[in-house]
Amino acid sequence: MPKISRLSGNRDWVDLDFVERERTPEPAMAVGIQSHVAGLSLSNTVELLDYLGVQRSRKAIHDWVQKADLQPESGKSPNQIALDETVIRISNQQFWLYAAADPEMNELLHVRLFPTTTTALTEMFLRELRHKHDIETAVFLVDGTQHLQTALQRAGLRFQMYRHGNRNAVERIFRELKRRTSSFSNCFSHVEPETAEKWLQSFARWHNAPN
Repeated sequence: MPKISRLSGNRDWVDLDFVERERTPEPAMAVGIQSHVAGLSLSNTVELLDYLGVQRSRKAIHDWVQKADLQPESGKSPNQIALDETVIRISNQQFWLYAAADPEMNELLHVRLFPTTTTALTEMFLRELRHKHDIETAVFLVDGTQHLQTALQRAGLRFQMYRHGNRNAVERIFRELKRRTSSFSNCFSHVEPETAEKWLQSFARWHNAPN
């Protein structure tokens, strides 16, 4: 089984309010969700739980992550926001992951998965970000991508072009995300985009969680 960092410690970020008549002990469910979001494949997560004396299927663990519907916490007031996008492949189709990160806290503020990348979708992403956080005085750090700049201008939000420094925070997170998902090929194979998006949002919640 591959070694994944941060599989021990605080699991308070794993919200199990969705549990009703689940036969699995909640601590084991939290370990399962944490392990899969942290980068273990479903098969390796099954193996880990079996080692702990809990026998559950790949589908059960997948369903836990989906039902938990984890999201980055709202109510942040960042001074700077690194805004970027990257390609995510789902069953050989290309999708775009939008992400906003607080580079000072190294936290993801909001993530969404879209089938393409346009100014209109960027505006939608910014409206959702605005609803979740206080971003009115924040300075957005972007690269030279024109539709990102256009959407920020239309939203009346301040931005600066940065190719290095704090804007790299979101790129570092993207690299970590891709490293984890590339470690097992079945992460985004034969799933709906909504399913992949929920996993990505759960990853964001895990990434932000304290050790």
